[in-house]
Amino acid sequence: MAKGQPIKKTEEQIEKIKKSCQLVSATLAEVGRYIRPGVSTLYLDKIADTFIRDNGGTPIFKGYTFDKDTPPFPGSICTSINEIVVHGIPSAKTIIKEGDIISIDCGVVLEGYVGDSAYTFAVGEVSAEKEKLLRVTKEALNRAIAQAKVGNRLGDLGHAVQSYVESFGFSVVRDMVGHGVGLKLHEPPDVPNYGIKGKGKQFQSNWVLAIEPMVNAGKHHIQIAPDKWTVFTSDRKPSAQFEHTVAIFNDHTEILTTFAEIEQLTNVTIYG
Repeated sequence: MAKGQPIKKTEEQIEKIKKSCQLVSATLAEVGRYIRPGVSTLYLDKIADTFIRDNGGTPIFKGYTFDKDTPPFPGSICTSINEIVVHGIPSAKTIIKEGDIISIDCGVVLEGYVGDSAYTFAVGEVSAEKEKLLRVTKEALNRAIAQAKVGNRLGDLGHAVQSYVESFGFSVVRDMVGHGVGLKLHEPPDVPNYGIKGKGKQFQSNWVLAIEPMVNAGKHHIQIAPDKWTVFTSDRKPSAQFEHTVAIFNDHTEILTTFAEIEQLTNVTIYG
């Protein structure tokens, strides 16, 4: 949870954050080229790390820690398969299988500014439940972004996500939220994916936010593994995540990351 007041960014800062976001988006597309059965999540991590560094950036997740009780994150990306909600640790022992869904979460620092995005990929043919989960989660992100505008409140965004997701019998994770981003990876305000219309902080111009619905096929409850990073659904049903970084202006909201490069890949099934 990010404490303090939201940090308004200058237009110059937002342009720099956008450059970082473009690198994040390109990295997710590069990783997407290699997602197929038989590939380890550690291999995907190495692809991401090399690509980020070759393009002048630094993977901000590598070595990241929330507090003194959390060990440094060992990967450059998070690789979260099926029932893993977020923060899946890349491993040579974790091999992607046909029918899996895998969320790749990526954050980079470029010229001192942070970009953040995530995309959940289908590996080959997936179950009807997983297909529905991906469609709903991606559309929930679109609905969240539509509410992120000057004059609206955080509760409007949360309500839009929650009401849509729950209408399909799914649930939104309560213990993990979106956040401000740009100067650091996690800045205020927290951006919950649940809420009440008209409640919460009012969106202001020049806020930059990472909006990231995390949607479970079952209940919203989660568990954290002994590694203190990997977050599972308590009922071990699948979970999906889609994330964009956006900048809010007086008259519009701009999505700084993009899924376009990912969805041009021939091995990626587009949901929504």
